[in-house]
Amino acid sequence: MVLTRLNLEKAEDGSALNTSLPLWFPVLLGSLTAVAPVSTDIYLPALPAIEHQLHTSPGAGSLTMTAWVAGLAIGQIVIGPISDRFGRRLPLLACTLGYVLAAIGCALSNTLEQLCLYRVLAALMGAASMVVPNACIRDVASGDGMSRIMSRLIIIQGIVPIMAPALGGFLLQYMSWRGIFWGTAIYGGFSAVAVLLFLPDTLVPQYRREIKAHIVFHRYISILRDPSFFYTGIIWMLQGLIVFTYLTAAPFLFEEVFNLTPFHYGMLFGAFAICMIGTSQINAFLLRFYNSRTLLKTALVLAVSFGSLFLLVALWSAHDLDHAGHLKQLYFWPLTIIMLLTLSPGGAVGPNAAAIALSNQAQNAGSAAALGGTGQYVFGMLATFAFARLPLGTAVPMAGMLIFANSIMLIFALISSVKARHVQE
Repeated sequence: MVLTRLNLEKAEDGSALNTSLPLWFPVLLGSLTAVAPVSTDIYLPALPAIEHQLHTSPGAGSLTMTAWVAGLAIGQIVIGPISDRFGRRLPLLACTLGYVLAAIGCALSNTLEQLCLYRVLAALMGAASMVVPNACIRDVASGDGMSRIMSRLIIIQGIVPIMAPALGGFLLQYMSWRGIFWGTAIYGGFSAVAVLLFLPDTLVPQYRREIKAHIVFHRYISILRDPSFFYTGIIWMLQGLIVFTYLTAAPFLFEEVFNLTPFHYGMLFGAFAICMIGTSQINAFLLRFYNSRTLLKTALVLAVSFGSLFLLVALWSAHDLDHAGHLKQLYFWPLTIIMLLTLSPGGAVGPNAAAIALSNQAQNAGSAAALGGTGQYVFGMLATFAFARLPLGTAVPMAGMLIFANSIMLIFALISSVKARHVQE
């Protein structure tokens, strides 16, 4: 059985000693983490058809996305302590099977209310695929080794959001929107089989934690009070603000202001994602020569520097863009290139911040990973709320939000480095 191949040895704190991980292990974890992105993006092209067939008003289908995001936020904070109590494999298997049943419920829904309900259930179950793989990585690696594995995972995590909407649009040419949900159920089924046959339980029994409500609450408080988690954990969470700022503001900027077609914006979206994936792989290579903290600070310095330039160009172009000036197309490439340079360092920020945040959480890896993942969605929802109240006729709100978030992350990274240096001394 593949389950015996890792042969993990545990240190006294419950973390894995240095082991040689087979190539299939990060590939397996990456495919599992893709469950949530697939479910988020693949059905977006079908929203108009869903609204039409379920006899709802235009725009009402977005409630299914709200239900999904809320379910993921709640599900992560719940599944983390469960995985610390019962191990990684059993909760992930049970939740993946639950996800399959919920996806089938989505496919069979006859009203928007039913679809929203099953989307919440699917998100609650699918949240395990976001939390448990990160906890597994912390179980078998730490420090720079963990950063390298997480950087590799971004290949799959980044490719899926690129391909999912296009795949959804392709499938709609041959089947109804219900077929898309049947497809996600099948993907979930394959994921459950992969967990059953190949995933080892990386958390040994003697290091499993209690799950009583008050104990879990105090555990989350203790994680937040750990300086090594708090400062880099906030950086990890603020990545949600960066991502949702981009996802919320970029479509309007490029499609409404610069008049790109959805197809051309999709190509541009893919180019952005490929650059961020590339940054994550450069990060994995550089970890052979530099530690995670150094690369985290470097990436954030670059993000703040390019973000400042992005804000200046956005302010410079604001008048022509806002007033539909005849020169506005001249700003397309400067804004696009500088935006790309501002966002690309995120491919290095995420893996390094997560690895450092989890470094002291060997016995609470599931809960700590859940806290980081939930925080990303909380900050992400704050970004969507903010942009609902900001003027979107120019790039200024987006640039301002990016420089604000990256500046805070850089400050926290510097504080974290100072505190870590004092601990070492």
